[in-house]
Amino acid sequence: MTETTLNNAPWRDPALPPEGRVEALIQAMTLREKLAQLVGVWVGANTEGGEVAPHQHEMNEAVDLDELLPHGLGQLTRPFGTAPVEPGLGALSLQRTQERIAAANRFGIPALVHEECLAGFAAWKATAYPVPLAWGATFNPDLVRTMASAIGADLRSVGVHQGLAPVLDVVRDARWGRVEETIGEDPYLIGTLATAYVQGLERAGIVATLKHFVGYSASKAGRNLAPVSIGERERADVLLPPFEMAVRESGVRSVMHAYTDIDGVPTAADASLLTTLLRDTWGFDGTVVADYFGIAFLKELHRVAATLGEAAAAALTAGVDVELPTVHTFGEHLVNEIDGGRLSEDLVDRALQRVLRQKLDLGLLDPDWSPIPSALAGAAPSSLPVVDLDSAGNRAIAGTLAEQSIVLVRNDGLLPITRAPRIALIGPNADTHRAFLGCYSFPAHVGEQHPHIEMGLPIPTVADALHREFPDSDITVAAGCTIDGTAVTGFDEAVAVAGGADVVIAVLGDRAGLFGRGTSGEGCDVESLALPGVQQQLLDELLATGKPVVVVLLTGRPYALGAAAATAAAIVQGFFPGEEGAAAVAGVLSGRINPSGRLPVSIPGTPGAQPSTYLAAPLAQANGVSSIDPTAAFGFGHGLSYTPFLWRDLEATAATADTDGEVTVSLTVENTGDRDGVEVVQLYLHDPVASVVRPVQRLISYARVPLPAHGAARVRFTIHADVTSFTGRDGRRVVEPGELELRLGASSCDIRLASSLTLTGQPRPVDHTRRLHCPVQVETF
Repeated sequence: MTETTLNNAPWRDPALPPEGRVEALIQAMTLREKLAQLVGVWVGANTEGGEVAPHQHEMNEAVDLDELLPHGLGQLTRPFGTAPVEPGLGALSLQRTQERIAAANRFGIPALVHEECLAGFAAWKATAYPVPLAWGATFNPDLVRTMASAIGADLRSVGVHQGLAPVLDVVRDARWGRVEETIGEDPYLIGTLATAYVQGLERAGIVATLKHFVGYSASKAGRNLAPVSIGERERADVLLPPFEMAVRESGVRSVMHAYTDIDGVPTAADASLLTTLLRDTWGFDGTVVADYFGIAFLKELHRVAATLGEAAAAALTAGVDVELPTVHTFGEHLVNEIDGGRLSEDLVDRALQRVLRQKLDLGLLDPDWSPIPSALAGAAPSSLPVVDLDSAGNRAIAGTLAEQSIVLVRNDGLLPITRAPRIALIGPNADTHRAFLGCYSFPAHVGEQHPHIEMGLPIPTVADALHREFPDSDITVAAGCTIDGTAVTGFDEAVAVAGGADVVIAVLGDRAGLFGRGTSGEGCDVESLALPGVQQQLLDELLATGKPVVVVLLTGRPYALGAAAATAAAIVQGFFPGEEGAAAVAGVLSGRINPSGRLPVSIPGTPGAQPSTYLAAPLAQANGVSSIDPTAAFGFGHGLSYTPFLWRDLEATAATADTDGEVTVSLTVENTGDRDGVEVVQLYLHDPVASVVRPVQRLISYARVPLPAHGAARVRFTIHADVTSFTGRDGRRVVEPGELELRLGASSCDIRLASSLTLTGQPRPVDHTRRLHCPVQVETF
């Protein structure tokens, strides 16, 4: 097809309706050209080094680009996130690759490019933001939206179109390695923050991807890629709401299926999820992409398909549109299924329509499409362009998010440290850059496989930050032990250093990694929630010195802390707070920062009592007929400040409302201290009697309230009966009449005020159009 003929083709005409352009292109394509648009190619993901996707070495086959490209190509997988590449060189290489792809196929269609962006653009020298669990600790959707916009702008500038984030899985068992990738254990918190992230990414022109749809985090015993046996009610009321909110409110354009099978049905082959619920009910009209190699897993792991062709046909029929990360089942295997009469080509066209519409919306089918990304616009062709993916603006956002994510869990009055002539800085995370990075940060995800390449980012350690924060203190550092080793040979030195100090700061926690190469991260599940290695023993030795011990945790999940939960002078929790995390931790210790983070996951009281999530039924609480006490040491939503707050003057506009009515509750929050601070007002719903078992309480709204010293604010929540709904015995969502309690608390275990509400009238069925939020107004005075 000549350039003139191509430019006159109807699919190139922006004046035509999008549906007509897409349909004209589909009609012009052969079957192999159609299928080429439904697959990605992962260039450079060979079998050398560690895996970054499950069974990567077994599933990743060599692809002959000279044979493939004349048919076209749907997606390019991770050109920046597979190996360290200078950003400018990567952008230039991607430009040339796109020119090659477009020139090789009859229609001049480039590939859609995707990357990971869970904790920032997963590329060498790109900003390493705090992990999603840290976003949860901020209770700040606006800040998360700002961060996502910055990530999206960086992705877009170098020619990337799609980001594989955010994760909306609800933590059900903190032993699961991917807890750090989640936003927490509460569906409402996850839904609001994930929706904000998607809005920020999409605002920057990047296709966001909700994952993992659905149930992945509810696997048995917290094992990665393990069976899930939840009931329909848990799925509907706990796991689905964050996805539902994001689909309704964020403008998201892609969803990734989970690896999970739920009660024997793999989600990759579940049309009731991927088509009936997601599309027919919720109205999602974007693309469904496969989690890496997930379609082949229908044959290799789930064993519900005898051949790769059967696996491909099952996924396509269920509603999966794109095979990622590389062509494995959607190529010749699908051709054989269609040629053999076992699959209709109409299903290929259905997926293709969604894929091409997305490319059209991104401008990839327009006649003026250019392969030159904005980062290279105007660059001299003779020199390598300089592309900054870790700008001062990015670092400022990362720093603010890190500061707001640090949780002061316990404080006997020692913090903030105003003067400490001698500080003992002990622990395996005291002087390492990796202490702040999650498993989807580039240095942990890819960089560790290239030890000869520098990290690419300036990431101070806790030791670096404390030397700057306390310039007049004598700070002595001793590791004491490694993260997960069993050697205790360093204990004597650590205890001796502690004995000669005025205060001990013990920096403990995780090392993020993949598939057993870390203590937290994908495939790094644990048998118990005891600190890795011998760190608990080290902590106990430090407590035994009698010196005041400040425990600083830099982790990807919550851990039980033994006696330290009640005897440590202070506990400070950071969830992999990113490249600016050290300054945030040091600022909290010194008091330069007044901590405002709140726990997005409960900290367990004992290592083996599972589940310890607050979102549990009465039978999950401690009782006299079991020797196991699952009570959390510190519950969801908990977090202390350096200034006290007074809650008072609760008012409700009514004590009763119809099952289709609403009520407003308001209270005054006053900062009674001498310094500025932030209180997080959390609204919980308690349903004493219902037709099915309900959680003791669940979060239905929250407000982050910054207040100056001696300042106050009136906080108002408007609660519509819709938010009290749940899945009834008949499987339908219903608002039931009866008595309720609206609980206002500083955490799930610190309820300050409560208001009774009686819903009257008849049970009222509701659906996906129901209200999801309790609007909040904050008026300072």
